Amino acid sequence: MTISLNVNNYGAIFMNIINKSVFFLILSVQFFHLNGDVLVHAGKLIDVETGKIEYRKSIVIKNSLITSISDGYINKSDFQEYHDLKDSYVLPGLMDAHVHLDMEYVPKAEMNMKLEPEYYAIFATANALKTLNAGFTTVRNVGDGGMQTISLRNAINKGIVPGPRILTSGKTIATTGGHGDPTNELPTDLYEPPSPEEGVVDSFEDIKKAVRQRYKDGANGIKITATGGVLSVAASGENPQFTNSELEALISIAKDYGLWVAAHAHGKQGMLRAVNAGVNSIEHGTYMDKEVMDAMIKNGTYMVPTILAGEWVAEKSKIDNFFPEIVRPKAAKIGPKILDTFSKAYKYGVKIAFGTDSGVSAHGDNWQEFVLMVRGGMTPIEAIQSATLETAKLFNLEKEIGKIEAGFSADIIALENNPLENIESLKDISFVMKEGIRYK
Repeated sequence: MTISLNVNNYGAIFMNIINKSVFFLILSVQFFHLNGDVLVHAGKLIDVETGKIEYRKSIVIKNSLITSISDGYINKSDFQEYHDLKDSYVLPGLMDAHVHLDMEYVPKAEMNMKLEPEYYAIFATANALKTLNAGFTTVRNVGDGGMQTISLRNAINKGIVPGPRILTSGKTIATTGGHGDPTNELPTDLYEPPSPEEGVVDSFEDIKKAVRQRYKDGANGIKITATGGVLSVAASGENPQFTNSELEALISIAKDYGLWVAAHAHGKQGMLRAVNAGVNSIEHGTYMDKEVMDAMIKNGTYMVPTILAGEWVAEKSKIDNFFPEIVRPKAAKIGPKILDTFSKAYKYGVKIAFGTDSGVSAHGDNWQEFVLMVRGGMTPIEAIQSATLETAKLFNLEKEIGKIEAGFSADIIALENNPLENIESLKDISFVMKEGIRYK
């Protein structure tokens, strides 16, 4: 066979060679960067375990991990990359255990019903960067439209787009008509009953299928709606929505597959069922009482309070036509209670992990949860610990993230003012590094 080459062919071949050369050059640069030593001079390093500030520290990073921390400022000329944080307060990257990167609530009048899944994926990508720039290097996404945050997690892990480390449940698992049923707002003639794959279950067979589908999708865990919710278009925000046996079956299957289970819950009975069945965390926990707290302490269950979401919905409930009318009274009733419940649970000894429910409120405003936690009785260092040490434990990553320590991931943030004196300082993060790469 004779192959004829014209000028265009030669041009295409030449450009292909150039593109490949550039590609391999980029790869070589990235490889060199990842294997080169990085030095950070930390003027005021906050030890999140003790709450003490250590001065004039040198942090050495290689291959995304912290390799050493030494006293004083060692010679920067010996390092490929250098970051001067001598005038900053330095602490580990923060974590948020309850976000929804693919959404952000808007007034009823601004809601657009014609948004495709692709839009939500792009929207989530933008919100991931906002969250990272706010100092949150790890998040747990508990509920999305399907594959958006699973795909985003994979893209971030491959270095395609910037963003925090993501643990995600994929789509929430709910019961018919429950909080999380995607058809609650629709006329019955416009949909077919949603399947377990779509996150709605009503039998043990459905439960098995739904959990196994999440595993197949690549989810890190499971999000269930153990009770009604504030923002779902349904009458009750408190009623239990799974039976004891359903919860036990779901959690048993999830654990077989190595998946954690986070339970959205406002009402007492649904909470108690979920805790006794073995969920890892209760999200919100509005009507938690002593009986529930005792069960959580006994079972080692974390509370993820999402105070910010409660304050946000309570405030918006005062605005006419912001929420659908069926939602407005729930927001006004439930929202203001979360801060008080958090305060009681914290003082009682329930384990607390930091979580905002961002996606209800705006992404990037996650820091406001710290202010509310301090208002509820925590000290600033305890609030910071909830977003570092405690959240890492909830994620079962306490040997990898949550501290600035040799062997841990180089997730480092910095700010100009002391957050131990003024927790609001966490609003202004000036430096963000995740896995040894600086993003801000």
